[in-house]
Amino acid sequence: MRLGELTWEEAGKELRKADFVLLPTGSFEQHGPHLPLLTDSIRAEHLSEEVARRAAERGLKILLLPVLPYGVSEHHMRFPGTISVDPLTYISLIEDVGRSLARHGAKRFLILNFHGGNLAPLEVAAARIRSRHGLRTYVLHWTSYAREAILEVLRPSPTWGHACEHETSIVMLYRPELVRRERIRRPRVKARPSARAFYYFDEISDTGGLGDPARASADKARIIVERATEAIVRVLEEILRLEEEMGAAQGGSPAK
Repeated sequence: MRLGELTWEEAGKELRKADFVLLPTGSFEQHGPHLPLLTDSIRAEHLSEEVARRAAERGLKILLLPVLPYGVSEHHMRFPGTISVDPLTYISLIEDVGRSLARHGAKRFLILNFHGGNLAPLEVAAARIRSRHGLRTYVLHWTSYAREAILEVLRPSPTWGHACEHETSIVMLYRPELVRRERIRRPRVKARPSARAFYYFDEISDTGGLGDPARASADKARIIVERATEAIVRVLEEILRLEEEMGAAQGGSPAK
């Protein structure tokens, strides 16, 4: 169920009934010469719907928020078209979403993330939402739950993770018309020191990608999506079970 398609009267009821209100977080950034700027947000839209659908089949109630299509993407800014949100702005925006949901009586806020640059600010925002507004907030990074299947099914090149076998496969599955197949090529990855540091992506590879998109396959993506979706729904079931056990141990319903 999409929250944005409800009236305010319907929303008031459904927000209090939902097990999770789910915000998919993507980005608007370069994805090599063959994928669109909206790649992460396309993944966010379709893969969050897969999670919500599977969860509903298992008796969980998910309310979907619209995809947040902008993320923290400064490291891609040297490639035209990328739009990046300042990390502090992003933290405040996510906190404001959580604050609003808390005021409307939501039980739990679930952020399903599809861009690595968002993770650090999302963790800060989640902590603020819980400490300042009392709403339990969970951050799940989709690729973390797909990694095992990606490694097994796609057998990606050693340096993968952006505009790669995995992301190209997902776009081939859901929006194949947006893949510029004639422009697919393996990037040349540049050597870097082992010390952690901030790098712009043109300092990392010549195409802005990491991985070999020529290995991509929509059929393989279906297997990965199935396994990742199942893994995430199991985590949601675990959250509900453990919260219930915590509440029973405390002699009542778990606090927000």
